[in-house]
Amino acid sequence: MRIRGRLGGWVLTAFTWLVAIVFIFPLLWMVLTAFKREADAYTDPPRVVFSPTLEQLAGILERGFLPYLANSAFVTATSTVLVLLLAVPAAYALSLAAVPGTRDALGFFLSTKMLPAVAAIIPLYVISQNIGLLDNVWALVVLYTAMNLPLAVWMMRSFFLEVPKEILEAARVDGASLPTTLFRVVLPVVAPGIAATALICVIFSWTEFFFAVNLTAARAATVPVFLVGFITSEGLYWAQLSAAALMASLPVMVIGWFAQNHLVRGLSMGAVK
Repeated sequence: MRIRGRLGGWVLTAFTWLVAIVFIFPLLWMVLTAFKREADAYTDPPRVVFSPTLEQLAGILERGFLPYLANSAFVTATSTVLVLLLAVPAAYALSLAAVPGTRDALGFFLSTKMLPAVAAIIPLYVISQNIGLLDNVWALVVLYTAMNLPLAVWMMRSFFLEVPKEILEAARVDGASLPTTLFRVVLPVVAPGIAATALICVIFSWTEFFFAVNLTAARAATVPVFLVGFITSEGLYWAQLSAAALMASLPVMVIGWFAQNHLVRGLSMGAVK
């Protein structure tokens, strides 16, 4: 039985590594291609051994990557902060505070995610044009805030529901006001959930393409719009595209790496009673 148990553990470990390699391989190949010359990226069969170069990364910077990066960073950070400022009190009211019509509010938040983005692009384009927000980063800030807010409210509500009621009762007995209870008692408990929600909002905002490509042109274009410039009628420039994709995904990967502990703790809240 012990031998069978060990064999089963080895098989499971090998299978897990195999699945992980399958999922990570495209990212690995992108990183390798980013340090190749264009001629090395087109070889058939693919060349694994090559002389690495930084000319592709330098070329990305020369093509004006930094303004796109700045636009994405501003839009992502601002919209995420706004989402948290709105979602935290809303989720608190829908979970720990007695608010009538909770189910109706939750259903409304969920219904906003059912409208396809393509169905709303024409009205949004006309509105942005009439109020002077076309090709403006603030138009994306408003849209990304509205896009991520329903998801954030639902996630934060599930985290707030896991807060022990005894803590709230103790805070009330001590005479803590509602803001004090929220900021000094509840928020420290659900901090991992807030981190997980913020990270997901950052990922969704950073990678959003449809609204960015239709509502921006030159001044407010984001990183995903910049990547489209490498798809030409002459074909794909694999090395340049891989270098641009690496530089575009690097900030999110770094943030995710440092926040992974909070992300795991936040997403696992409520999993074990």
